[in-house]
Amino acid sequence: MQIILFIMTYLIVFIIYKFLFKRKTKKNKKPMEVEFLIKKYKIDLKKINYKKLLNNIALVSALDITLVVSIIAILNSFLLSIIFGVILPIPLILISYNLIGKYYQKEGMIKDE
Repeated sequence: MQIILFIMTYLIVFIIYKFLFKRKTKKNKKPMEVEFLIKKYKIDLKKINYKKLLNNIALVSALDITLVVSIIAILNSFLLSIIFGVILPIPLILISYNLIGKYYQKEGMIKDE
């Protein structure tokens, strides 16, 4: 049952992210996640396949949200569920975007100074 919840949550969140990113790119706006990577890791959008970057962000963000939902579903205590639901996403998101930023830095897709 937990695996089905995990897969369904992942697919739903991933599709929502893809839809939201498409709407923002049509309006010529950069998603907040992309702005974060540009500012913190000096990512150069001219060197990157932008659609692939958005896809990577959607994959990682969907995984983060799915992990939090799955962990909350496992817990029996309402109080622990609330605590994990509030505290867990922040470090999980920071770690995930750190991994994405480091990947693009390693690939040399940063702004030349």
